[in-house]
Amino acid sequence: MSIPVEILKCHQDAIIPAYYSTGACAFDMCTIENATIQPGEIVRLRTGLVICVPEDYALLIVARSSLPKKYGLCVPQGVGIVDNDYCGPNDELLLQLLNFTNQPIEVKKGDRLVQAMFVPFAKAEFQEVDKLTNPNRGGFGSTG
Repeated sequence: MSIPVEILKCHQDAIIPAYYSTGACAFDMCTIENATIQPGEIVRLRTGLVICVPEDYALLIVARSSLPKKYGLCVPQGVGIVDNDYCGPNDELLLQLLNFTNQPIEVKKGDRLVQAMFVPFAKAEFQEVDKLTNPNRGGFGSTG
């Protein structure tokens, strides 16, 4: 299944994302800038792209599997979530990265650092109740 997605290059060096294998569910994203990320530093690197996420979808941005070993970097919040209303002409996607090493890390323009995928979602209709009848499970980590 494929979905149409509008994408704007807001910088001439932006690289349109690509799927790098026929079975890939996520596409790689690149930075458009060189950077030196200091130990413990969190940076936001430009992609030069605005991606209009289709209605009823979210865009999840996660680390590529090579990011920790090859670069010593991670996505500090674990998963970046892009809502479908973040698509104005100046809503450029930024790659938030953390250097978890004790050495400065060099990132080059064009490096594929993260991957992203479109995920359908449903909004909850919360219904407040006076009590719950399900048994308690025992708290965090209760399944062993």
